Amino acid sequence: MSGTTRPAARAGSRASADRLARLLNLVPYLLARPGIEIAEAAGDLGVTERQLREDLELLWVCGLPGYGPGDLIDMAFDGDRVTITYDAGIDRPLRLTPDEALALVVALRMLAETPGVANRDAVERALAKIEDAAGDLVAAPVEVRLPGDTERVEQLRAAVEGGRALRITYYAAARDETTERVIDPLRVLMVGGRTYVEAWCRRAEAVRLFRADRIDAVTELTEPAVVPPQARPHDLREGAFRPSPDLPLITLRIGRGERWITEYYPCERVESDGERWVVSLRVTDLGWARRFVLGLGPDVEVVAPAELAEQIRESAAAALEAYARPVPAGADPAAVGDRQ
Repeated sequence: MSGTTRPAARAGSRASADRLARLLNLVPYLLARPGIEIAEAAGDLGVTERQLREDLELLWVCGLPGYGPGDLIDMAFDGDRVTITYDAGIDRPLRLTPDEALALVVALRMLAETPGVANRDAVERALAKIEDAAGDLVAAPVEVRLPGDTERVEQLRAAVEGGRALRITYYAAARDETTERVIDPLRVLMVGGRTYVEAWCRRAEAVRLFRADRIDAVTELTEPAVVPPQARPHDLREGAFRPSPDLPLITLRIGRGERWITEYYPCERVESDGERWVVSLRVTDLGWARRFVLGLGPDVEVVAPAELAEQIRESAAAALEAYARPVPAGADPAAVGDRQ
């Protein structure tokens, strides 16, 4: 398996989804404009004439179950003009299934509860309309609670809206350390199901993302937040973690049970090695990588760098040695384990 095939596969999936949406819009569009010129329709729909003709050819074999001559979408051509003569019911409004209605309500509820969302009133109005239209499809009231400390998130959001600087005590998991710093908040947002405050960090002198559930303490200062002109929000469309060439690159040989890594983390290389895969990915630092690999289990081998492999061997040996120590007579095994 090669990592170079993944972007092409994603591009193909997006193209198929775009074409499906275009086809669903095409029939109502043509019904409202009988006899329209293909060139004019292509311009309105933002496609080439060739693509529109290919879409029309595909529509010709779409229709209702049975797929006989009287079940398929039909159209008439007069030179370069087209008219839909049978729509197979596609002009009718689509109705949500119970699962679709529930999923949409939950998604909108989560969006409405997300701190820092713009146009919250518009979200609430859309939610009210859908809940009213769904009626009995959603049998019970839906309540959504976002992960994390709601009070802490509201405190962060209030600081952003009030334009105040914050003093926070923050646990950095990548370095396994807790630090105190003063930040000038830019925005509160949700990425990958987690809430973050993006801020100018005076200690790092750069824009940083801080996970709300890793902020141990926060104090709103009386001084206003002062964000330097060079500070720019991060592009988070691909997630909170942004691998770059200056970060350490690790290479692992993984078994079938660990292939989820390639879906959960951005990998630079994924290759097949018989029954195992060889994956390469960027990490924030080797300390995080050591804890990450130790938590994966025995079906993972560190290929590179050698420094990481040595750190893992030392950590594993120390753990085995701790387990091999006898528990003193009368001692609480749990307490002994805690001290180790």
